[in-house]
Amino acid sequence: MRLRVNPIACTGHGQCAELLPERVTMDEWGYPLISAEPVPAGLEGLARRAVADCPKLALLADSEEKGSEEKGSEEKGSEETQRSRRAGH
Repeated sequence: MRLRVNPIACTGHGQCAELLPERVTMDEWGYPLISAEPVPAGLEGLARRAVADCPKLALLADSEEKGSEEKGSEEKGSEETQRSRRAGH
């Protein structure tokens, strides 16, 4: 799993850095800087929580196992799932 941030959606709340300081630091303006390294297995639970808790749904997790075509549809599904969770569905 690798993390990435949507810089357009992110508003710099900083929850990702609080939940996962091993992979996320903040820049001088308060926006996240995401490590390019894969998330170790021991941190995947925290990484998933950071993705789910992002107030703007700007933090995304990419699976390294999928091909690029599958990954695109997975990301769309993942974003829709996150929105649905936030809406309480």
